[in-house]
Amino acid sequence: MHNPLDSYREVTINDADEHRLAFDAQDRAAVYRAIKTRRDVRDQFLPNPIDGAVLNRILSAAHAAPSVGFMQPWNFLLINSLEQRQKVQAAFKAAQAEEAQQFKGERKALYQNLKLEGITKAPLNICITCDPNRNGKTGLGRTHNPQMAQYSVVCAVQNLWLAARAEGVGVGWVSIYHEAKMRQILQIPEDIEIIAYLCVGYVDELYEEPELQAKGWRKRLPLEDLIMHERWGKQ
Repeated sequence: MHNPLDSYREVTINDADEHRLAFDAQDRAAVYRAIKTRRDVRDQFLPNPIDGAVLNRILSAAHAAPSVGFMQPWNFLLINSLEQRQKVQAAFKAAQAEEAQQFKGERKALYQNLKLEGITKAPLNICITCDPNRNGKTGLGRTHNPQMAQYSVVCAVQNLWLAARAEGVGVGWVSIYHEAKMRQILQIPEDIEIIAYLCVGYVDELYEEPELQAKGWRKRLPLEDLIMHERWGKQ
């Protein structure tokens, strides 16, 4: 299958621009705009199916993600049927009721009023998995840190999310479920790890700021408080 990303011009060291490895101002602004305006979508999904060419570009962007040892440990399980999505939503609701018990008073009331998934509202769900043994139990870059396989898949998730934002497609990450139940519903083998369950679809609007911040759950931390120099704790 043709990879739609192959049509983009390859940057080489022979380009005339003195900053040949940097994007021009317009392209650079587009990248930062996608990052800044990316949102975790829960309730703004439209029923329209995603155009096939658009979905292929989004999945190709995910597949172009970096991976340690170039192992490419990801798979993309596409879930279109309402029946399957309803089963996943039931698993979510059961886990959500359990999670709600840890909160008290006003915090619990706020939690219960939050919309935390768009499983049946989004026309497409994607479960992104990791095969940690795709190139054998050991491999380049994973000898001492085998968890790099999972981290590589997270890079694919981020690529997918940013590409979707550029295409006007919303993405919501669902993390409230029992893994065993999800495996049962989707028939995922025990040696395959679930990394992300995503709700995907066109949206009618996006929040100007992260939804949980807009609804008073938590504010973004100041960047300057998170930067250290040379060793832990030295700011």
